[in-house]
Amino acid sequence: MSEIKIGDVAPDFTLRDQFGQDVTLSSYAGSKAVAVFFYPFAFSGVCTGELAGIRDRLAEFLTFDTEILGVSCDPVYALRAFADADDLNFHLLSDFWPHGEVARAFGVFDEKKGCPRRSSFVVGRDGRIAWAVHNPIAEGRDLDLHLAQLQAAAE
Repeated sequence: MSEIKIGDVAPDFTLRDQFGQDVTLSSYAGSKAVAVFFYPFAFSGVCTGELAGIRDRLAEFLTFDTEILGVSCDPVYALRAFADADDLNFHLLSDFWPHGEVARAFGVFDEKKGCPRRSSFVVGRDGRIAWAVHNPIAEGRDLDLHLAQLQAAAE
């Protein structure tokens, strides 16, 4: 598993969201900067808090120039229940099978825990990694910092 660096082309992927619709990262190239939020588990305390924080600020994260994609290894059905329970109305993508393939491509799959690490990447309109941060699994992200990096990549 190689480490992704700033300036690298982001590994492309197509994953299903909580509604069973395919979402492809490269489909945003040329039009939007994308924040890719890898999170360990749906329904866990820190993840629920983070994603609710994004939900509460969705108008800032989701614009004509920006997109947000949450990625976990939970199955689509669990993501649908999670989204419905917490009114999460943005893409939650399932990296369930092959288990963790996208998280591995980004170098953030935790083999011992069987889930992605709490890592974030901002992909610029050019399809390259503009920014990345990795948080301890029990520590929530700084959403202000994420938003600033996403907006900077969209300019």
